Amino acid sequence: MAEHTSSSITIEATPAEVMAVIADFDRYAEWTGEVKQAEVLEKDEQGRAAQVRLVLDAGAIKDDHTLAYSWPAENVVSWSLVKSQMLRQLDGSYSLEPEAGGSHTKVTYQLTVDVKIPMLGMIKRKAEKVIIDRALDGLKQRVESGAAKS
Repeated sequence: MAEHTSSSITIEATPAEVMAVIADFDRYAEWTGEVKQAEVLEKDEQGRAAQVRLVLDAGAIKDDHTLAYSWPAENVVSWSLVKSQMLRQLDGSYSLEPEAGGSHTKVTYQLTVDVKIPMLGMIKRKAEKVIIDRALDGLKQRVESGAAKS
């Protein structure tokens, strides 16, 4: 079984406010940094994204990949790789837990990445950690700035 990397951050917002930003794929390029384009290809019966195409430019790593999304609980979203040019595996999730009377949310991001080119496990874990930390920081800034509401 592949190892995964995870990290958490607390955001000053309700889980619903945080999930609204996570689920707004059309605006990912505005706050995620590495994602240059996001396109919802398919929606589920609740109107949530089921498949999303993402164009990624993270310097040395450029990729065009499609992810399948599932929404197993109100405050959880997970994804897995459907197709990619550079990746063999990209599985992840956001789990949201209300804190401090519901005005703060603990966001845990879990990620497993495997690339098609050979890479040392230690380097891969470091790359996962960088991706997670940037995503969590971007999410926190986006939610707390109120930009998602405009």
